[in-house]
Amino acid sequence: MSTPTLTRTVRSESPDATHRLGLRLGELLQPGDFVGLIGDLGAGKTHLVRGVAEGARVPRSEVASPTFAIVYPYRGRIPLYHADLYRIADYDELYATGFLELPGGDGAVLVEWLDRVPEAAPREYLRVTLYPTHEDARELYAEAFGDRPAALLAAWLP
Repeated sequence: MSTPTLTRTVRSESPDATHRLGLRLGELLQPGDFVGLIGDLGAGKTHLVRGVAEGARVPRSEVASPTFAIVYPYRGRIPLYHADLYRIADYDELYATGFLELPGGDGAVLVEWLDRVPEAAPREYLRVTLYPTHEDARELYAEAFGDRPAALLAAWLP
């Protein structure tokens, strides 16, 4: 694994604050961006994802958990591909889903449970790990791998 180009840590005191962090990230996403999310069940990934989708101007009614579909495409300001790897055992199984054939440049990719199949991440990407600290509070640790992800992270969490 390579060394991050840039890291940031931010604390979220509530699900609404986590949603707002996602909203800001979604406003900044560009085609080709890849964001991997890591965190235990209940860590706040869904709140962040819903915020990202809203920030990318995806209608709220379209945002669902893709746990059973693996990948769910959304139409917004840019195409947003939301994947959930929770039920994926390894890279070979992921390959069989067609995930690796997602259009690389026409939209952004948002992947929950990236730690289940870390090799699914491209060489350059943004990784966000969510840690519950107490009750509704979360710490988000973001790592950028590459120049574009570093610029995205610097704009998201200056």
